[in-house]
Amino acid sequence: MSAIHKAVLAEVAEHGYAGTTYDGVAARAGTSKPVLYRRWPTKAAMVLDASLEASPGLTLPPDTGSLSGDLKAFLRTAQSMMERAGRQTLLSLLAELDRSAGESLRDLLFARGADIIEPLLDRARARGELGDSPLPPRVITLALNLVRHEVVIVGALTEETLDIIVDEIAVPLLTSRSLRGTPGSA
Repeated sequence: MSAIHKAVLAEVAEHGYAGTTYDGVAARAGTSKPVLYRRWPTKAAMVLDASLEASPGLTLPPDTGSLSGDLKAFLRTAQSMMERAGRQTLLSLLAELDRSAGESLRDLLFARGADIIEPLLDRARARGELGDSPLPPRVITLALNLVRHEVVIVGALTEETLDIIVDEIAVPLLTSRSLRGTPGSA
């Protein structure tokens, strides 16, 4: 991680998103504001880039023996990462993203989530929990999107809500679409 990325994260940790400034980041990183502005035209873009660079990334959870268990393990890790970023920081960041940056973030989160969930689905297929039909990308990432909503918008994700998301929404949707052979996209 670069000195600038470290400086951005330190400023956010010390001053919060609202208190983070180009001046503060430049001083902390030993660079100038023009250097920062050339690379990141907005504070939101700068903070998002630093946050993504620092993110350890989501990893494939251990096989729990069931699609429900695997999804819950993955979603708890995702929840933890979102909580570490901080709800207020995430809300402020989202509020300031321009359309292009917002679309890039959506695409990135969609792709990263699918990259982890696909192997979980492959495990479920090997166990006979899912059929072989392809699933639409939005169906695959629905559980992650619902967890993100709970953590960022609602402000908390309870174990009860996680159980509902996985056992009453995601798994029934995934299994019904997969077993009946409904290809396509949503």
